[in-house]
Amino acid sequence: MTTIVPPQARRMAQYLALTKPRVTQLAVFCAVIGMFLATPGMVPWRVLIGGAAGIWLLAGAAFAVNCLVEQKIDAKMKRTAWRPSVRGEITSLQIVVFSLIIGGAGMVVLHVFTNALTMWLTFATFIGYAVIYTILLKPATPQNIVIGGLSGAMPPALGWAAVDGSLPPEAWFLVLIIFTWTPPHFWALALYRRADYEKSGLPMLPVTHGERFTLLHILLYTLIMIAATLLPFVYKMSGLIYLVAALVLGAMFLVYAWRLYRAYSDELARSTFKFSILYLSLLFAALLVDHYFTYLP
Repeated sequence: MTTIVPPQARRMAQYLALTKPRVTQLAVFCAVIGMFLATPGMVPWRVLIGGAAGIWLLAGAAFAVNCLVEQKIDAKMKRTAWRPSVRGEITSLQIVVFSLIIGGAGMVVLHVFTNALTMWLTFATFIGYAVIYTILLKPATPQNIVIGGLSGAMPPALGWAAVDGSLPPEAWFLVLIIFTWTPPHFWALALYRRADYEKSGLPMLPVTHGERFTLLHILLYTLIMIAATLLPFVYKMSGLIYLVAALVLGAMFLVYAWRLYRAYSDELARSTFKFSILYLSLLFAALLVDHYFTYLP
């Protein structure tokens, strides 16, 4: 029996797809963790809900702009050719209007429910991803994901600023963790999708420098990432619960990176990519658990 999807629901699903929901959810999750780490108590509901909603809206707007700019590139890649922006289901003008509406709404929500610092930092992150990374860096250099990774690493700092109204070293440690996590995470994807990237014309590292060079960089960045994850403990921002979790998860990530370096396969690269998402989620969850064991009676 064929299920009939109402036109309105299908249209909403098309617009939602432009916001890259799974990536947006991970960003909001990290932002929420940043909120809770910024206070020894509970985050006010007003800030929690408003901050998460505002960050989600601006992140979604940035991803929509990314879909608009990369329509021709996405059309050449199997993993992105299904997007409504490529299939012509949503026009370029509609994408622009959609991005302006949800982006503007995100700015208003952040201003009303959090503070001006969070609003402008989130807007700067929008510019960093939608303009600096998507338009300038991505087509220009194989180090695009490294240089442009800062915008994707900002969510925990945005969450911290929403609660605390400032950005102390602890907030930047969280940013550094995601910043160093991004290259091995993304390059694992780029390796098993390198045929797509060759067709797209984008100068991704596996295309410009080859498989072996990319594998070495994944291994090296994994070691740098593990070192970065120890900073919260060294700075006494977190305790033993987080330290154990960081070491165990880091060792697991390193095993994946080493196995890739020793004997590459697309299947292993795909598994590494999937694990990297789970890794970041569990690492930030461990920070939160450790935080509550430290501060709550």
